[in-house]
Amino acid sequence: MGKYAFYPGCAAKGASKELYESTVAVAEKLGIELVELPQFSCCGAGVLEEVKEAVDLAVNARNLAYAEKEGLDIVTVCSTCLLVLRRTKYLLDNDEDLKKEVNEILSEAGLEYKGSVDVKHFHWVLLEEFGEEGLKERVVKPLSGMKVYPYYGCHTVRPESVLGFEPSENPQSLEKIIRALGAEPASGERRLECCGFHAFWPAPKMSLKLTGLNLLDAKKCGADCITTPCPLCHMNLDANQSRALKEVGENFKMPVLHVPQLVGLALGIDPKKLGLHRNIIPVNC
Repeated sequence: MGKYAFYPGCAAKGASKELYESTVAVAEKLGIELVELPQFSCCGAGVLEEVKEAVDLAVNARNLAYAEKEGLDIVTVCSTCLLVLRRTKYLLDNDEDLKKEVNEILSEAGLEYKGSVDVKHFHWVLLEEFGEEGLKERVVKPLSGMKVYPYYGCHTVRPESVLGFEPSENPQSLEKIIRALGAEPASGERRLECCGFHAFWPAPKMSLKLTGLNLLDAKKCGADCITTPCPLCHMNLDANQSRALKEVGENFKMPVLHVPQLVGLALGIDPKKLGLHRNIIPVNC
């Protein structure tokens, strides 16, 4: 199996420790080698870009350059980190003058960005390494009879020009994984809609309403649970669930699993190793 530079991002090391735990457990079970480089720093999540784009690009080009030194593609479990890192790569690979400007900054640290590594989301790697059938062959506890709502959110599919793994209007990666695990995708019309996470502080009511509508769509589709590749979406859908449902006049409980948690259950990994006890809405397994 492949070897990757593991970029967990801040959320998986802080508010979403269960995502880190489940990713490491699944990778170990499947023989995927994750190398967490100590030189990696926060991607800035768009905040640095608002201050000065050159600084934002330099910080993320630095992360990419360290992975290049190891000769490893980057894999991340945060959709926002994915977008920020891939955007940096896209801009530098398509603008030699900008690349030169950023490399002048990096040269002070003895680094150079060359553009030789890729940045992938963990669930993309699962499909690239094994495919739907290969994953199915490794399942020991099929999730038979379970209906799972595949919630993509924004940053693994849009903009397609930067992300490019699958069509932004009709992605199927999560549906493929759900089927491989023996479950049934309960795809709804809001699976690609924003959860409002990044608008939570300036517009909390609107953010919670968006989340509530997404949860309600999952319920209308007959889902038993939701899975998402984004820890920020997970926070809104899971930790903020009761408040979000209140905004849309509803009151029910919908378990929300990170993709590695869902995969890990089907691989027979102990629920505690998957951090399922950390989820706010209980996951009955």
